[in-house]
Amino acid sequence: MDFAQTLDPEVLDWYRLTPEERWKESERLFQHYLEMGGSLDPEPDSQSPFSDVLLTSQSPSDGGTGLRAVRRSGV
Repeated sequence: MDFAQTLDPEVLDWYRLTPEERWKESERLFQHYLEMGGSLDPEPDSQSPFSDVLLTSQSPSDGGTGLRAVRRSGV
């Protein structure tokens, strides 16, 4: 069986486009996505090490600021 026969016809059509044609089609599809209400804002990723989703959603259980006062004596 030929590799091309195992591909979805739409994927095969995409592979047959030149890089310039793919670029133009991508621009067209992206414009359509925006017209349908798509957003460029990233989705929150709670598993990312850079995510602050957990930090902003948690508050101290006592209603305080969550900060402790550090007292020094004799220094």
